[in-house]
Amino acid sequence: MAKVESPQVTRTTTRSYSASNDAIESTKPIEPYKPTLNDLGFRQQPLSFEDLLSCLPGRRTQVLELLRLLGPLNSPMFPILIYGGPSTGKTSVILQVFRHLNRPFVYSSCVTCYSPRILFESILNQLLFHRKNSGNSYSSIKRCEKPSDFVNYLREALESVIKNLKGNSGKLSSKVSGQPNGTMIYLVFDHLERVRKWDKSSTILPFLFNLFDILKMPEVGLIFISNTSPDTYYFNMGYVEPIPLCFPDYTEDDLRQIFMANQTNRKLYSSFLDVVLRPFCRVTRRVDELSAVFSSLFKKYSQPLSDMGVAPNEDMKRRLFSHLQPHIASALNETFLSPSWPLLKDEANRETKKKGSSRMSRIHEDFDKIDFHMSTSAKYLLISAFLASRNPATLDASLFDSTGVSDSRKRKRKPSEKSLEQKEMTELELLMKGPGTFPLERLLAIFQCITSLAEDSLDEEESHELTIEGGSSGLMSDVLLQLSSLCNANFIIKGGSCPLEGSTRYRTAVSEDLALKVARSLKFPLSKYLYRR
Repeated sequence: MAKVESPQVTRTTTRSYSASNDAIESTKPIEPYKPTLNDLGFRQQPLSFEDLLSCLPGRRTQVLELLRLLGPLNSPMFPILIYGGPSTGKTSVILQVFRHLNRPFVYSSCVTCYSPRILFESILNQLLFHRKNSGNSYSSIKRCEKPSDFVNYLREALESVIKNLKGNSGKLSSKVSGQPNGTMIYLVFDHLERVRKWDKSSTILPFLFNLFDILKMPEVGLIFISNTSPDTYYFNMGYVEPIPLCFPDYTEDDLRQIFMANQTNRKLYSSFLDVVLRPFCRVTRRVDELSAVFSSLFKKYSQPLSDMGVAPNEDMKRRLFSHLQPHIASALNETFLSPSWPLLKDEANRETKKKGSSRMSRIHEDFDKIDFHMSTSAKYLLISAFLASRNPATLDASLFDSTGVSDSRKRKRKPSEKSLEQKEMTELELLMKGPGTFPLERLLAIFQCITSLAEDSLDEEESHELTIEGGSSGLMSDVLLQLSSLCNANFIIKGGSCPLEGSTRYRTAVSEDLALKVARSLKFPLSKYLYRR
């Protein structure tokens, strides 16, 4: 039989080709893919300007500003810091803009690159066209742990890439050859806020911002993407400050355009959004959170329908709304909170025990209910802020020990008359000043104490049951986002920074009655930790 030449396997079809031909014995082993200069581009058909704006609803202003900052082809640029809340389209805009411009870039996320060494080696691997595989024992092309070594390797790699870009720029057009446009190379650092949690963050962050001055290469552009504002990165190190570009939260109209994209039955989904979009936008505007809850709610919304392609009339919309209405409140309560599983289990057990309770207890519970939706972690954070504002900082050690339990047995000495007078004067001063201010560190410390107290009490009651590791990690996750939401809702007031400490201070704006209601909803003994005058 004549030999049939096997077609060359491209990069995008390598996995599917190998998976469908597992049983076929090959005489030659498949060579691993070798990256080329074209891999520094987006590797997809470039977008037109109209397609770029249409695929990024609500981000026209940011796209135009980013194109202006990047400038024409081969034009030098200052570093850019793109910042905004989570799930506001920062990464998508950057990637789609580079797809539109078809310019070479290196993308590194500080989520997957969770240490300086992994971050440095990831950038070098992309610039030196190296891919980890079994042939090289899944190792990087350069072992790099020190910033000084990274600068030397990076400069050599960038000079080589820029030389290749300049040498190939005049041979073939980019559309024919698939080569990126221009001789500029852009380094994109995503999720920069994660670097602040690294062990050497105090040196790595200034080093990354100083790369522009260290390299002194006009053909290199630096782009940083962060979920936090530029104020969190000021180090007074004398580097060139990046140009900030803010991505605000999506508006309700923007979210409607995002969720209406790629819908088969647009009229049906539009009627669904008329019901759920506005109430959920009052709680969050994150696309990832809304997408998760809307997916399950839309299935319940369309359950009475036998034909998913029907266009609903007014009578059908009312019936679908009546079917969905009981599920909206529970979704508002459960979707955007991050409670630990023991807390959820305890709430379920208490619900079963309350079935035989008296009518008076039900009336008391209804009176204690708060008339707005708030996640469990936000409630604990609000209580922590209330305690930090009402209690003197000097009493934190006596109110909370290492296990988060109040210790009132230590104060046995009888106070003198002079100390009582000083105490009364101090109490009067606190009363005249109103709620005190507190730094973020103290708020997080109290938050961790009271949440650990809640879960430790559950562990004692249910010690025979299986516990979940990292019980407090559920409540501790996304605390800064919850704090930002409470500040936007005016539950917590963000004040100016202390001239001595240099950190931002906060003050609670809730009354004691509201704080007690929130504490009752969590079954938390707030009065036990409240300093009484």
